Amino acid sequence: MPRIGVISDTHGYLDPAVLELFAGVDLIIHAGDIGDTAVLAALEKLAPVAAVAGNLDQGELGERLPSEACASIGKVHYVIGHKRKRLMKRFLAGKLGHGKEATPPDLVVYGHEHQPSITWTDKTLFLNPGSASSPYEEDETPTVAIVKTVEYGLSVRFIPLPRREES
Repeated sequence: MPRIGVISDTHGYLDPAVLELFAGVDLIIHAGDIGDTAVLAALEKLAPVAAVAGNLDQGELGERLPSEACASIGKVHYVIGHKRKRLMKRFLAGKLGHGKEATPPDLVVYGHEHQPSITWTDKTLFLNPGSASSPYEEDETPTVAIVKTVEYGLSVRFIPLPRREES
């Protein structure tokens, strides 16, 4: 039963608390706006990382990472993108995964909005873990999420992070 650490919108800052929270996960999903390759390097020391580029990921990150990704861990099929609207348009058009006739994913992860949310549509969990860095004053508290497979499907726990002090 896999445990998945889900993070987005780090904007070049990885709170050290995330390394403790994600210790022991089987996979880390990063839904874009990573901001620095050092963030991915630190996460990759903990578990395999599935990451996509966000709209602010330029240079090496933007070139290295896909805009969207589909994969599985155990029996959990997931789709990742940064912007929900673009991700859904491409997925529904059959441009991600195995086409329109494919079984819907169990988990769809996106970021960009800096606001944690979950929505169930049929048997698919749509998850935005919120922003792990909350770079703007109007942002919610920084958060990440842990997704676990449970007897009835998927379970999500949002975990607040301390707000970064301005330097």
